[in-house]
Amino acid sequence: MGIAVLTMKASVIEMFLVLLVTGIHSNKEMTKKIKRPKFTVPQINCDVRAGKIINPEFIVKCPAGCQDPRYHVYGTDVYASYSSVCGAAVHSGVLDNSGGKILVRKVAGQSGYKGSYSNGVQSLSLPRWRESFVVSGETTKAYQSPSAPGTTAQPVPLMQALGTTAVEGTHTTLPKPPPSAGSTTSSLRPQPAGQRSQELGCKVDLSFLIDGSASIGKRRFRIQKQFLADVAQALDIGPAGPLMGIVQYGDNPVTQFNLKTHMNSRDVKTAIEKITQRGGLSNVGRAISFVTQNFFSKSNGNRGSAPNVAVVMVDGWPTDKVEEASRFARESGINIFFITMEGASENEKQYVLEPNFANKAVCRTNGFYSLSVQNWFSLHKTVQPLVKRVCDTDRLACSKTCLNSADIGFIIDGSSSVGTGNFRTVLQFVANLSKEFEISDTDTRIGAVQYTYEQRLEFGFDVYSTKPDVLNAIKRVGYWSGGTSTGAAINYALEQLFKKSKPNKRKLMILITDGRSYDDVRIPAMVAHHEGVITYAIGVAWAAQDELEVIATHPARDHAFFVDEFDHLYQVVPKVIQNICTEFNSQPRN
Repeated sequence: MGIAVLTMKASVIEMFLVLLVTGIHSNKEMTKKIKRPKFTVPQINCDVRAGKIINPEFIVKCPAGCQDPRYHVYGTDVYASYSSVCGAAVHSGVLDNSGGKILVRKVAGQSGYKGSYSNGVQSLSLPRWRESFVVSGETTKAYQSPSAPGTTAQPVPLMQALGTTAVEGTHTTLPKPPPSAGSTTSSLRPQPAGQRSQELGCKVDLSFLIDGSASIGKRRFRIQKQFLADVAQALDIGPAGPLMGIVQYGDNPVTQFNLKTHMNSRDVKTAIEKITQRGGLSNVGRAISFVTQNFFSKSNGNRGSAPNVAVVMVDGWPTDKVEEASRFARESGINIFFITMEGASENEKQYVLEPNFANKAVCRTNGFYSLSVQNWFSLHKTVQPLVKRVCDTDRLACSKTCLNSADIGFIIDGSSSVGTGNFRTVLQFVANLSKEFEISDTDTRIGAVQYTYEQRLEFGFDVYSTKPDVLNAIKRVGYWSGGTSTGAAINYALEQLFKKSKPNKRKLMILITDGRSYDDVRIPAMVAHHEGVITYAIGVAWAAQDELEVIATHPARDHAFFVDEFDHLYQVVPKVIQNICTEFNSQPRN
């Protein structure tokens, strides 16, 4: 019996060992099968600016060749988000011109960015910009999962917050990577919209023009107020993020509260609840004019560094015209959005004062700036689309910048001393400068005058409204040949070009000459300066330095440039752009 018990124990032990070995083997097989997901680092082009990518931290791969001066960089070590991501990486020394992976972290906007020459890249100076970034080569750590509870997860390739990335409009985003082993489900829960708006750098000064006319009725007015409260909650109002004010219109507009009245969403929602309907007509155009002239002022809390956005809510259709008022608002740098509810039926369209009023009012007729709601009970569905759009600051086409708010007149010397070949080089210089600007009928506009003893308007500000059309027009300018009467050319340009400039545009004159003028330039230059035309004088070869300094706006060191050969004109392009932007950004905002 003792032997039998021992034999039984031996069998049990043997079975246990077999199961143990089998279990270990199975665990090894499972371990082999469970592989950590691989992240693919997206490659971007050299011209992609940091502001086009909405993530606060992201990893990308830069191609070779980003040292090229075409890819502008602003700042040193800390770069304005208007800079080329990959150009900044080369400038900072993180990459060489062969490209590679980089980690980019967004940081706060700076009051000044100093240009410098480093690693083959000349960066430019800029007084201020709304957002900055820094670059490092620490991409390996960014892919590691936390090794222990409580450790901080490292950034992953673009768009952890929203989990999307194809090219959408002007923004770049990427697919959300799968969670790494050990991550908790709580980290995957969607964040509140307001929290996302702050993380994505949503900083806008926002005015709602709400419909308080008699035709809207009390019930729909309450729905409109609930919509405003939902937007305020989603935006997460605050001094570092969006600010919001409301203007109610009927016969006449009135400010319910301005941008600095309430500094958080809770107080904004409380104020919205207290708004009472005013009644009257639906004078939308009058309300837009009121907002342009009164609402976005420094005394009302306008920050200057944040885009100005006006969202106009209309029940049915306006009882006055909106096109002219909206044009003035756009040219003042206000981004106009329209939300229209229950538009006119076929039978009602005969009563509409201004057909297609929304398309005539908004910054672009591409659907981005207008939302059409079939009935009031569907209005709540537009909260998230609207919040996403007003926070997409890189697509706010009407925000004033140094590149989209000027009428630029080129005054081109076509005298005999220039010659046909050099004249084509001058035209290429004009084209290279023009390429830097955002060109449209509501953004920067370009005009050109050629002169010898006489003057000729090649094209005015209102002729071409797209960049390709402007560049083709420059290419078609024919060489004239003759003498050099620069003073008369300035007078002609003031009369034929700048008298037709829009009132809210900066007027920039860029004069290119290769010699001393046969006539006096002092009085014409003084007239130009007196009329508010900022004048740049570009001299080549035999141009007289003293004359360039008289023509140029004070201080001459920022507005007068000289090169000894036509082939060196390209060197002046970044200097002129830098000074135009420096001057624009240093101007006080109302």
